[in-house]
Amino acid sequence: MLTQVRVSLPPMIATLIPPTASERDLARARFEATDLESVADGVLSPLAGFLIRMESVASSRIEHVEATPLAFARAIGGLKENTSATSMVAAGAAITRLIDASSDSIRMEEILAAHEALMRTDPDPAERRYAGRLRDMQNWIGGSAHSPRNAIYVPPPPETVAGSLDDLITFANRDDVEPITQAAIAHAHFESIHPFTDGNGRIGRALIGAILRRRGVTPHTVLPVASALAADTGHYFSLLTSYRSGDALPIITDLALSVEVAAREARGTARAFGAYEDAWRHQLRPRAESAADRILPALLALPVFTVEQLAAATGIAERSAYRAVETLTEHHVVEAVTERVRGRTYAAMDILDEFEDLDGRIRERITRLREA
Repeated sequence: MLTQVRVSLPPMIATLIPPTASERDLARARFEATDLESVADGVLSPLAGFLIRMESVASSRIEHVEATPLAFARAIGGLKENTSATSMVAAGAAITRLIDASSDSIRMEEILAAHEALMRTDPDPAERRYAGRLRDMQNWIGGSAHSPRNAIYVPPPPETVAGSLDDLITFANRDDVEPITQAAIAHAHFESIHPFTDGNGRIGRALIGAILRRRGVTPHTVLPVASALAADTGHYFSLLTSYRSGDALPIITDLALSVEVAAREARGTARAFGAYEDAWRHQLRPRAESAADRILPALLALPVFTVEQLAAATGIAERSAYRAVETLTEHHVVEAVTERVRGRTYAAMDILDEFEDLDGRIRERITRLREA
């Protein structure tokens, strides 16, 4: 019978002097992130929404939450779908909530609000009760659901969580630490505190984006760094283990590489966004100022929609929007992703396919560079 367990007590880091990673690597990563926003200028708003969804999918996959692109599309459209797809949508809402609220500072209440957005629709009623609340029980990683015996890691006891998280937030709000270094340490430390009963990984990875937003590295976008981390989860978890053992340099170095790769490959998506509208116009050849002509640019920002949503977003009368969507469907610009007639949901499949394309490009490049 297990009568005692050894827990970890992460150090306080509010005044930490971080290890020095390669300034050349960090500067290159920051440049790629900044350059993405310059290249994407004409499609920045729809690209930002796309990348948040991309990050939510990749971050969820690290937690073994998988769904097909079509299931994810239907869940985005508010349709009843499997729990994995709805969980991915919730992750997107959580990422958006935390990053949008972090332009000036990282705050405890916003971390809790993001967690509430993530977990309030969780299929487990026990987890829903803890949505937006710090844990008041001991948790562990590995072992079994009922016992920490043979656990890989046992986080600090619950009575220390609030104080440890306050200390972490103080560190995350400093301006004298290189931004990617700060994001890497804050993320690894958050995972070490493990402040929630569930959802720690997804909120912890959202914290990376929040810090990069606050420090001005990505003022308008969210980099899909989770795709780079998900390329080799064993490697990613080993980085967290190294941090807990006192070596922060590996995760700083790897996050710099992940930021660089995610930004560089996302530039390809920005260019593709510009090409998609041109290709759709070539397929459709719409009359200038017609409903179809006005709808095409909106598909980048609203790739999954009902006709009612599309009409509201474009200011087009619903009757005209219905006729235009019929034309777009006939020319294979969009496809219906539900069978029902009333409230039918459509998707621009080029945009959905880009999720997998971008994820594949990031995984391929990061794997090659890590092995070099």
